[in-house]
Amino acid sequence: MNINPFDILKNAQKIQEQMNGFQEKLGAISSTGAAGGGLVEIDINGKLELLAVRISPVAMEDAEMLQDLIMAAFTDGMTKVKELIGSEAAAMTGMNIPGFPGLQ
Repeated sequence: MNINPFDILKNAQKIQEQMNGFQEKLGAISSTGAAGGGLVEIDINGKLELLAVRISPVAMEDAEMLQDLIMAAFTDGMTKVKELIGSEAAAMTGMNIPGFPGLQ
């Protein structure tokens, strides 16, 4: 996709309004990452803030396994929320922005 810089300048206010709206939506976007068949679940929002961690008592029996499950659940949650952010950004802007989280 070719982007004309003059079009961006002409539409700067509209783009700024879209970005402000997008930032507001980030808090409402959330996803749950899970590992170990749900033994560990982590909720993350679109601002990449950790909202909640749920750990099954079964997972607490093995500290090393628990550490691995937390890392895996966090990675899963981050991947999912970045995809949601990317989808929302693409829908709002109609553009695929390289380097933006979740966009390719």
